[in-house]
Amino acid sequence: MIRQQSLITALIDLFERTWAGAREVTEPTHRLTAREREVLALIAEGRSNSAVARALSITEAAVGKHVAGLFAKLEIPATADDNRRVLAVLAYLRGTAR
Repeated sequence: MIRQQSLITALIDLFERTWAGAREVTEPTHRLTAREREVLALIAEGRSNSAVARALSITEAAVGKHVAGLFAKLEIPATADDNRRVLAVLAYLRGTAR
């Protein structure tokens, strides 16, 4: 997990410069459940759905449902051009998904 704020900021800036025009996730996500926030935090650590399931002692299917829920609440549609997990993590790092 990245804990240095300056590194997080630099990574976000690099991503935004590199992928200019990519859809930003700015929707406030106060609607995320506590479990969805836990799932998102683990995704931000780079964990797979199976690793998230093990860490939270839930099924992989449950993780999939939580991920689908947070994508819906963050208004991140499925597109051929965007990686929804990356966009969700960017929202998390910006603080808009807490």
